[in-house]
Amino acid sequence: MAYQFESRVRYSEMDLNQKLTRVALVDYFQDSSTVQSESCGGGLIPLRKLGKAWMILSWQIEIKRRPELGEKIITSTWPHGFKAFYGYRNYTMHSGSGELLARANSIWAYMDVETGHPAKLSEEVMACYQMEEPLDMEKCSRKICVSGEQERMDEFQVCRYHLDTNRHVNNGQYIRMAEEYVPSGFEPSGLRVEYRSQAKLHDIIVPMVHT
Repeated sequence: MAYQFESRVRYSEMDLNQKLTRVALVDYFQDSSTVQSESCGGGLIPLRKLGKAWMILSWQIEIKRRPELGEKIITSTWPHGFKAFYGYRNYTMHSGSGELLARANSIWAYMDVETGHPAKLSEEVMACYQMEEPLDMEKCSRKICVSGEQERMDEFQVCRYHLDTNRHVNNGQYIRMAEEYVPSGFEPSGLRVEYRSQAKLHDIIVPMVHT
């Protein structure tokens, strides 16, 4: 069964144009799946006891409209499949009137925290979740192919405020860093994000921009 929660766009979640930031949108999606896992017995503490964690590999997000300050929003999520150590999960965000604002597909990996390698999903872990039908949206490859020349940009040093409970840079923080190089006024209709490695405290991230 899909999990959902209601909220309103807060001032702290807005950009210069009083719209929900793309990072905040990803945070809503991420938080909804975290709370669902906590409510069904697959949350942080049970996973920690097993020495395991879920880590995201990719986002494919379609944005129809970014809601504005004070607007009521409803965020929903549900898993739609497991395979080996992979987990597949969908998300939607609707307005209070039912308008579809954004939707997403995501791919996660079930990881052994000690070894840093993927771990086969157990029946016990999979039983925490009820599968639902996947969204009817184009399924893009997890791997993003980049062709042509690239330009080396200014470095980012990883700080404590970038980290999450896995002590790695949280996936939303990578997007925040990347947006520093998005031209002002650019309004993409979606996001494709692939996470290839895990950055830790004091690591240096060197962004490369396609030219």
